[in-house]
Amino acid sequence: MQYVPVVSNTGKPLMPCHAARCRQLVRRGKGIKKWRKGLMFLQLTERADGVVQEVVLGVDPGSKKEAFTIKSENHTFVNLQADAVTHVKDAVKTRREMRRGRRFRKTPCRANRKNRERGGLVPSTKARWQWKLRVCRWLMQLYPIACFVVEDIKAATKPGQRRWNRSFSPLEVGKQWFYGELRKLGPKLELKSGWDTHQAREGLGLKKIGQKLSDRFEAHCVDSWVLANGWVGGHLRPENTQVQCLVPLRWHRRQLHRFQPGKGGIRQSYGGTHSLGFKRGSLVRHILKHGLSYVGGTLKGRLSLHSLVTGKRLCRNAWPEDCTFLTRLSWRLTPALSSTA
Repeated sequence: MQYVPVVSNTGKPLMPCHAARCRQLVRRGKGIKKWRKGLMFLQLTERADGVVQEVVLGVDPGSKKEAFTIKSENHTFVNLQADAVTHVKDAVKTRREMRRGRRFRKTPCRANRKNRERGGLVPSTKARWQWKLRVCRWLMQLYPIACFVVEDIKAATKPGQRRWNRSFSPLEVGKQWFYGELRKLGPKLELKSGWDTHQAREGLGLKKIGQKLSDRFEAHCVDSWVLANGWVGGHLRPENTQVQCLVPLRWHRRQLHRFQPGKGGIRQSYGGTHSLGFKRGSLVRHILKHGLSYVGGTLKGRLSLHSLVTGKRLCRNAWPEDCTFLTRLSWRLTPALSSTA
């Protein structure tokens, strides 16, 4: 990363600095390198405040991938491409089926709640938009964001129908909840239509590729960059096309037992969020071999370590005393990748 987030000794976000300047401040004892949710930042030891420029967060929501760009008039600090949370609908369906099956077996289960008022957002919709809100809150803790510029996506509706309209669309209900939560955070909220984004992108001569699952800048981050640049200005072409990929980690917290029985028809308990004193997903530094990685499960007094880039298991026999805890993660953040365009 070329620019490193900076916070004051009281935790107030300040303007990011160049990586070389960050190393210089650390050598002089004027700053301390720390981690927050997988992103390294610099905390100053002598300054409690400072002058900040206008920094904007551009947000491009999507069904499979979504993009976030933090930009000022002079620099593009970070481009993030995040995987959308899409597993909740199937998980809720599976949980319902397993709960119904337990009512016919001699196993602990709660009674059926008839005519229960659910209220609020449905679980899958809420998980999707809560994920976007979590990312925005995380970035606000590291950058002095003054405005959110969000592409206002719309659900397809048919005229003349009373049943399926905007008030019943999960997308419309979810995004209005998201906008309300963003307004509570403090920065200004600016909404742009998809047509506005298209015109701004075409006006700058930028192209968007059709491979929606690609990790290239031109897949999604080009739109979030255009949204941010349209508000703060300063560039006619992106000067930073490096993309960092954000993948949410999924843990089984409240699963009563495994879906299939083991030997003797016994179903073992399954799930949990702690492994030998570490919270699962914790970013650790393995001092012997694996370096930076995150904690997975445990087996026979040893830890499983996973790669930050691919999520694949690196080992399953790491000793807890060989791992230095850095921070807790709820996602994995890959190193910045340059565009191949």
